[in-house]
Amino acid sequence: MPRDPDKPSLSDRFTRAVIKADSTERTDDPGPQSVEEIEEAIARADDKERLIGLIAAPLAGAIGLLVSQSLNAHTAKPSSATQILALSLLVLAAVMLASAWFRKRLYLGIAMALYGLSIFNLKFWGFGIPYLLFGSWYLVRAYRLQQKLKLAQGDDGTGAGGAPTRRAEPNKRYTPPVTGKAKPAKAPKNDIDG
Repeated sequence: MPRDPDKPSLSDRFTRAVIKADSTERTDDPGPQSVEEIEEAIARADDKERLIGLIAAPLAGAIGLLVSQSLNAHTAKPSSATQILALSLLVLAAVMLASAWFRKRLYLGIAMALYGLSIFNLKFWGFGIPYLLFGSWYLVRAYRLQQKLKLAQGDDGTGAGGAPTRRAEPNKRYTPPVTGKAKPAKAPKNDIDG
């Protein structure tokens, strides 16, 4: 079957879809650039992050109830450990909901990662993996924004609030190098010899 010369090959399409090539035709938003814009982006999660958190938190509560029901069904006598587990899963879901509501990216990432890890450790991998992935995504975004802020502050020499950044000063204690012969070590005194 002859191939259309104007149509890119499958490998070219895959490469463009997966690998971000550096080209001049990219028009995506580079994000906040000034120190104030970066600090504002760090302080509040954007709408996409908030929406993901607001959807994932009630789902986490429902999954927590299903997991605790499943654990109770497989044991003859429900233990206090499964009740504590169900409570901790519901508390993490509530923390996720509050963090998403108040747009706190870092806390949402930590809560989602902990929730995913706890579900994952209970052998419910299908429920735990998405929460681990989204939690790590939030944490990576928070880390990258912090690094971007450090880089932006380093460029203009000002810190938070426009205050100049302080550099670490060298230690003022000085020990001169030892020159000459070293003194021989003293022999320890023996109380027996007197």
